[in-house]
Amino acid sequence: MKKVLITGASGFIGRQVTKQMIARGYTVYAPSLAPTLPAQEGLIQHELDFFKPGALSDYLKEHQFENLIHLAWYVGPKCHMHPGNVQWLCLSLEMLKTFIENGGKKFLGAGSVSEYDFSYGLLREDKTPLNNPSLYGQSKAALYKVGSSLCRQAGIDFKWARIFNLYGPYERAARLMPSVICSMLKGEDVKVSPCTKFLDYLHVEDTARGIAMLFDSPVTGAVNIASGQPVQLRVMVEEMARLTGFKGKILWGALEENFADPVLAGANERLTKEVGWKPNYTLTSGLEQTINWWKEHLK
Repeated sequence: MKKVLITGASGFIGRQVTKQMIARGYTVYAPSLAPTLPAQEGLIQHELDFFKPGALSDYLKEHQFENLIHLAWYVGPKCHMHPGNVQWLCLSLEMLKTFIENGGKKFLGAGSVSEYDFSYGLLREDKTPLNNPSLYGQSKAALYKVGSSLCRQAGIDFKWARIFNLYGPYERAARLMPSVICSMLKGEDVKVSPCTKFLDYLHVEDTARGIAMLFDSPVTGAVNIASGQPVQLRVMVEEMARLTGFKGKILWGALEENFADPVLAGANERLTKEVGWKPNYTLTSGLEQTINWWKEHLK
């Protein structure tokens, strides 16, 4: 029996990765504070407080996992500069160390576009500096650097999925795509930034499939999980308006831009050529699927 421990399995990305790994024949172990995923074959949920002293190490020692996909992280308010990032960095390193000591053979960590220096525009795994000023980005980059060294010394596979911008079902309602979609479906005025930036977006299911394919592939190291095709936010908002039939006002510039850099795109040659991934969704089909999901959940 193939089994894999997935932290953050009930999250926005995690629930889709869990689905992908079960489809690939794995039994997924999904510990969390409060298990919330629907019961299904191939899924084992346990109640576990990761920050209770000794709880996570005892869990790893008990189950002797060979495979670990680490997606859990701090996602609360103002997460990019929150000290919770440092707590998760420390916990993640201790978890990886215990995993290695108890039979671990393959580790995949969730990295982020926010590790990169955004001023470079086109972000490459092997060339772009990892010096993002955010505490979130610095913490993720630190886990990547130390984690890869630990795994190399122990002789186990280390994979690092650098995740770019996402949209899709189960995203937190306060984030850009859900907030715009929900306002449009309710016929409310839509407040957005000037939306002049170009960002690299993927549907969450395509991202999850990329992560699962990377995990099962011989590819190691950092891999951008990105479309490679940046799209202007204004184009995305206008496409959502078209797909929802929205006739109200879009208040461009009502909100401030989050950062100054006009274009962020991920070079995805490693993902497409080495892993063999390609997206299932176009921008239009992905937004349409997401809008239909929100229609059902707003009832």
